[in-house]
Formats: sequence, C-alpha cells, structure tokens
Amino acid sequence: MKTKQPYLKGKSVFIVSLLVIGITILTVYLTGINYNRSLTSNLYLSLGIIASALFLFMTYGLYTGIGLIDNFPKFRNFKSGDFLAHSGTGPTMEIPSVGDGISGIVLSILLWIAMSILFVILLIVLEAVFWFSLFIILAMLYWIFFRALKFVFNKSKDTKGDIGISAVYSLTYTLLYVGWIFGIVYLTEIIK
Repeated sequence: MKTKQPYLKGKSVFIVSLLVIGITILTVYLTGINYNRSLTSNLYLSLGIIASALFLFMTYGLYTGIGLIDNFPKFRNFKSGDFLAHSGTGPTMEIPSVGDGISGIVLSILLWIAMSILFVILLIVLEAVFWFSLFIILAMLYWIFFRALKFVFNKSKDTKGDIGISAVYSLTYTLLYVGWIFGIVYLTEIIK
C-alpha cells in the first residue's frame, strides 16, 4: 500500500517564515545591546540565522517527502487603474484671500478648521495607502517565497528517506536563495 505524500499549506509556511524573520531580528537586537557590532556584522548574523533555519527546514522537508499546496487567495480580478482617474491631471486648489477685520479673522478660523479636517482626511487616506502597499508587498514576497520552496519540494519524491541527498539539495538551494544577499553585503563592505 502506497502512502500519501504529506503536504504543507503555503500560507502557514509563509507565516512561519515571517515569525522566523521576526525572531531573528529580535535575537540580533537583544544580543547586540551589550556589544557594539556594526550594521554589516548584524546583517551577517541575521542572514546566517535565516540561512540555517531555511537549510534545516528544506532538509527536513526533502527527507520526509513533503510537498506544498498553494492556499493563498487569488488576486486575478484586480485591474490596475480602477481606483485612479485616467485624465492625467491632478486636482488644483487656489488659496482664498481673506480680508481684514472681524470677517477676515472669522473666515481665517473657518479655513483653518477646514484645512485641519482636510489634513486629517489625507492622513487617513495615506495610512490606507500605506497598509495596502504593505499588503501588496507581503503578497509578492509570499508568491516569490512559495514558488521557490515549491520548486525545491518538487524534488522531495526523489530525496525521500535519503538524508545525504536531501542535505546536498538543501545546501545548494540555501546558497542560491541566501548567498546572493551575502554577496551584496560583502560587496557593499568592500566598496566602502
């Protein structure tokens, strides 16, 4: 009797990866409080922790024959340009001039209140745009991360039960996925 291949859900893998990144940042921060490490040293330490966690996760997944299922919501109905005008012109606003005297003071106070309300509304809109942008960035990161791990775990049928070949594949993919970031940090350090 053939056993069914175990599957991990992509959304849960992504959430766990965000937790690993958060714990890594916290660990580097807490261990760096008593030491005066440079930013480059902190980056090397963070990348080392993330690379080690990724290597261990992929080795375990390849050894046990795990696959990935994409259960992230689809965004295919979204069309760009639905929310913004297509005219290419922005809104214009003239600054009204107020007169002198009591009427000018009252009008200035009313304009001040109106502009304050307008700024509050603009800040609320800016916050919504920020959170929407953050959501889009996380969705893109999820897709990249999911596609990379799905590519790795496609080999799990070949590596199931063989720790040596699982470790070789994991090391290769870890070097590919994290090594280029080490290279960028190293080149940045050399260029300084």
